Amino acid sequence: MVQQIIILLLFIVAVAYMVRMLYRTFSSKAEGCAKSCGACGGIDFKKIEQEMERRKKAALPNV
Repeated sequence: MVQQIIILLLFIVAVAYMVRMLYRTFSSKAEGCAKSCGACGGIDFKKIEQEMERRKKAALPNV
């Protein structure tokens, strides 16, 4: 009986973990990918793109 209770508790914890992961995947408030790790949200892609364009224009010879 005790073994069945332990197995049931482990199963409930595993299901709760999976539900939490699915919830975090589909309810991401930050920008970025669907992994919800938060690493992509801190990157400003527009700023990087503008910097790359500025450097490209500076590297081109004025013809």
